[in-house]
Amino acid sequence: MTYGFVGTGNITEAIVTGLLAGEGPAIVVSPRSAATAARLAALSERVRVAQDNQHVVDAADTVFLAIRPDVAEAVVRALRFRPGQQVVSLVATVDHAALQSWIGVPVDIVRAIPLPFVATRSGVTAIFPPDPAVEALFSGLGTAVACETIEEYDLLATASALMGSYFGIMDHAVGWLTANGLPEASARAYLASLFSSLSTVAERDASRSLEDLRHEYSTKGGLNEQIFTQFREGGGLDALTRGLDSVLKRVRSR
Repeated sequence: MTYGFVGTGNITEAIVTGLLAGEGPAIVVSPRSAATAARLAALSERVRVAQDNQHVVDAADTVFLAIRPDVAEAVVRALRFRPGQQVVSLVATVDHAALQSWIGVPVDIVRAIPLPFVATRSGVTAIFPPDPAVEALFSGLGTAVACETIEEYDLLATASALMGSYFGIMDHAVGWLTANGLPEASARAYLASLFSSLSTVAERDASRSLEDLRHEYSTKGGLNEQIFTQFREGGGLDALTRGLDSVLKRVRSR
């Protein structure tokens, strides 16, 4: 079994790094982003750099398309795939029908949204449609969520767009703490640990509603309740809803 990666950016590097942390197949990567390709090849004899993208497709049993949406059509149309070949598309805004038309021969297409955390085998990856082999692959890199419908997949693709907002909120809070006299390192360490612990609670107590957890962690008339009330009344929740709606519309319009 050989995995081939067309495109050698951050997500390819994260997936390959995660794969190399355990037993696994041979890996061939495209020479695009030469520094990244060379760095991955230096990690293990299991990784080799192909001459070009076509050599990746020729050598691989499973081909990962890890390319930008704006160049995806030109890159894919230029390649010759084998009928029945497994293709895992990481291009979030290109649907099955478009990919199939660009490829031109019948292949097995699965879409996936791996996040950078797969590098440490702690990522969560949405896939569509369900596929045992692809699900097993990403389960080995953290958690795989197999979506039964494209609607489910689009919703998780939308939710993944919250990562920047998470860091933006943390950055703003760290800035506020720093401006009020707390050393930046202490502020960041405290909030990172706090948010991590809250995520652990949400995951561990999955049978309890998030609304119940919010009340449990917000004393009546206390400081947590005060912050959330001001956030809600100041339009924070409405802004979040508008952002999610706009991203979902963009995802589904492609």
